[in-house]
Amino acid sequence: METVTFERDAELAGLTTITLNRPDKLNAISSRMHAELQEVCRGLASDAQTRVVIFTGAGRAFSAGADLQDRAPFGEKITDPLEMRRMASTGNLTAAAIEGLDAVTIGAVNGLAIGGAVVLLSSMDLRLAAYSAWFSIPEIDLDIPLTWNGLPRLMRELGPARTNQLVMTGDRFSSAEALQWGFLNQATSDEDLLPAARRLAAKLLAKDPLSLALTKSTTRALAHMMVPEEPTHSDREYLMLSLLLKQSGSDRRNP
Repeated sequence: METVTFERDAELAGLTTITLNRPDKLNAISSRMHAELQEVCRGLASDAQTRVVIFTGAGRAFSAGADLQDRAPFGEKITDPLEMRRMASTGNLTAAAIEGLDAVTIGAVNGLAIGGAVVLLSSMDLRLAAYSAWFSIPEIDLDIPLTWNGLPRLMRELGPARTNQLVMTGDRFSSAEALQWGFLNQATSDEDLLPAARRLAAKLLAKDPLSLALTKSTTRALAHMMVPEEPTHSDREYLMLSLLLKQSGSDRRNP
């Protein structure tokens, strides 16, 4: 794989670490990275031996979010609306693939996590971040709505008022704030981030496997009952419309 590394832990049986690996691009999520993350998740879906998965980023960032320089999805004019719709669903499919894993997922956030990266983190079960880490959701400032089914996930994790604030303003928030608001389970020193994630993984791996798996599937079902994803069934269309308007040069800030 070109953009993702996959490593089974040599010391902790049952632990796998997935690293977003485009450090020169701050691990921006390209169409290739989407495809590789989805491929890795398909493999893990049939892997009963992996019980805990850590997601982190190479270099000085977790991820800068969607790669705005990657023109693969819409670089050429697409005349088939169904093909455009399929391409617009890429982020939704990646987030769903991560959320659908039976293994317990841990996000270990180094550096920054922006936009789509925050959505991917909200698809994980547990989240740790370095003290120096920070987050933002700047989609509206880029003249696009937040998609990838991010809104229901953020509503579950942060509640309506905080989700509205962060998505509507695009304000940057720190790991300390994310911890205070309940988005993070733990904040650590930069050097202790991955060791802390591995300690948490070790604690989970010491539990009864079936009890842990049943607990995850039940809590996931309860979360979906709290805030279902169905209201964002038109995420793809929102993204398509936004991109088409941008291509047409429409100035929506000064109608």
